[in-house]
Amino acid sequence: MKHFEHYIGGRWVPPASSSYDDVLNPYTGQVWARVARGDATDVERAVAAAQEALSGPWSKLTASQRGGLLRRMGDLLATEADEYAKVQVQENAKPIAETLPQTLNAPAWLYYYAGLADKIEGRLLPFDRTDHFAFTRYEPLGVVAAITPWNSPLRLLLWKLAPALAAGNTLVVKPSEVSPVSTLMLAELAQRAGLPAGVFNVITGTGVDVAEPLASHPEVAKLAFTGGGRNGRRVSLAAAERFCPITLELGGKSPNIIFDDSDVDAAVVGAAAAIFGSTGQTCLAGSRLLVHESIYERVVEGLVRIAASVRHGDPADMSTEYGPIPVKAQYEAVLQHIAVAQREGASVAYGGHALTGSQCAAGLFVSPTVLVDVTSDMQVWREEVFGPVVCVMPFSDDEEALRIANDSSYGLAAGVWTADLNRALDMSFRLKAGVVWVNGYRITSPTMPFGGYKASGLGREGGAEMIREYLQVKSVCINMSGQITTPFKMTDGHYAN
Repeated sequence: MKHFEHYIGGRWVPPASSSYDDVLNPYTGQVWARVARGDATDVERAVAAAQEALSGPWSKLTASQRGGLLRRMGDLLATEADEYAKVQVQENAKPIAETLPQTLNAPAWLYYYAGLADKIEGRLLPFDRTDHFAFTRYEPLGVVAAITPWNSPLRLLLWKLAPALAAGNTLVVKPSEVSPVSTLMLAELAQRAGLPAGVFNVITGTGVDVAEPLASHPEVAKLAFTGGGRNGRRVSLAAAERFCPITLELGGKSPNIIFDDSDVDAAVVGAAAAIFGSTGQTCLAGSRLLVHESIYERVVEGLVRIAASVRHGDPADMSTEYGPIPVKAQYEAVLQHIAVAQREGASVAYGGHALTGSQCAAGLFVSPTVLVDVTSDMQVWREEVFGPVVCVMPFSDDEEALRIANDSSYGLAAGVWTADLNRALDMSFRLKAGVVWVNGYRITSPTMPFGGYKASGLGREGGAEMIREYLQVKSVCINMSGQITTPFKMTDGHYAN
């Protein structure tokens, strides 16, 4: 049994409430860790520690030295990737076969932004007066609050932590109460890497008790949130009350478009991975599959074959491809979406039900589900399911595919499968999505900005320019003339208009 306090100011600190919450393994149903239950008092302490660190040893480090500490964190994480992968499997039951590669890739974010830390440069401004000297410089915002979800806790934390710390900010993190342990472990790793006390703080607890007071705290200078639209709206409203800048990475209902000139067999595999990978529990899931009418039946048959062959079971087993849904309310919501879709006229080509049996243990499994006869006015087509449910719809030509794809309140990601380069470019330009993959899906990199249009969020994470979202620009103007101009005229020893 692992036991964790809050991590504040470089120390493990008991919660003000003296209360703790159990952390369950979603597959076994067993309690394997206990974490502190935070509240507004704990948030106050964490923000104060982060604020104090801004003027402490952290502020005396050069940008290159900050980068060195991030590289050290990356080295430690790379060495201990197996352990961190196993912990995340215990937290959210994502199969180790997917979690381990993700964790092995996680240090890349630390290395990338470590390299950018000393590349932030201001500009000498071409001022319109020769006797003045003007330039810009970039400065950290201050205390950054990061609120992270349960589906990829370590990965999505690093998307925020790496640029925020590279830019010289300090951090207070509120991880999901479902998967808090990997974040707490990373705090201990950061301490071993040499981050000064107070630079990285973690408060565990619920959204109401921790996230909301954190978002509304007057000394939080930036809020970075990944999660559902409802909670995103709540924290953004709290931040907006005090004009706090915010990055929101929210939900999606991403279209995946298969044209008849594509490698259809490869596209089917890609479409299955886009929705059944991570058990569909990812904001970028390709949940709306648009297929050219000439290959529609072939694609549906291929999806059904793959869905029927996916191996579910113990997520700690490397041969397992498909895990449970770790949150009971979400499990029930997925089944409800399927039931409503059938009542509205959709047909189930495969799945559509809960999975039971010894392979499931205490886990809440929903079968990979393929829905057909879906129309664009159905709830399952328009709302994010956040589960292993794909809706398949035929289209006749490019313009119809584009119209259907863009007819959504979301705009996070999209996929295009085609052998025609002109078509690939045309579709990628006209799709209203923050990320468009061509002949691939679910591919990310520290070098590539990620984020969405419309209700899928605000701002971006990743890429060289995104470090500036954690900085503010200051203009400096130096008068070298030795003279002071004034709008007033001196008369009898007094200024007069």
